[in-house]
Amino acid sequence: MSASRNTLSREVTAIQIPSGEKVVLPAGSPFYVTQSLGGTHTIEAPGFGGLFRIAGVDADALGLVAAQGSVPEKKGAADGPFEEKLVWDQLRACYDPEIPVNIVDLGLVYDLAVSEDSSGGARVVVKMTLTAPGCGMGAAIADDARHRILTVPGVSEADVQLVWDPPWSAEMMSPAGKKQLGIA
Repeated sequence: MSASRNTLSREVTAIQIPSGEKVVLPAGSPFYVTQSLGGTHTIEAPGFGGLFRIAGVDADALGLVAAQGSVPEKKGAADGPFEEKLVWDQLRACYDPEIPVNIVDLGLVYDLAVSEDSSGGARVVVKMTLTAPGCGMGAAIADDARHRILTVPGVSEADVQLVWDPPWSAEMMSPAGKKQLGIA
């Protein structure tokens, strides 16, 4: 995506990358869109010291239209049978805001376990890591994954846990992820 300079049309809450801190960027702030994937947008706001993640619901502040399905709606046990493939599809819609590869192909998802909860719905537990242990974006990425998992029909609970063992390395990436980054 080529970056062109724009200004925010309204005040927007953003997550600073890589600290993970929430900040408010005022209307009129200049920015460049560096990445729009998975329904979120990464912008560079030079006047505020770097990169920020903007939620899809705030795309209008960037002069963009929210992509259809960028904010999945909660389903439930009554909305259809549970399919694990749909959980993996939702995880493939989650992106590290600095890397244009989804968290599955990036090799960040270490484990996905499904069990039945007391209501008969699916309880999904995901163990994932980050490319660097000090990355402040972990909570935001894990929360995005959890929210997306909860939209899968039949899922009643989702728990996304950040783990650090084994440490992530580029060898954990899928062939598709490596190809996307030009390291295949």
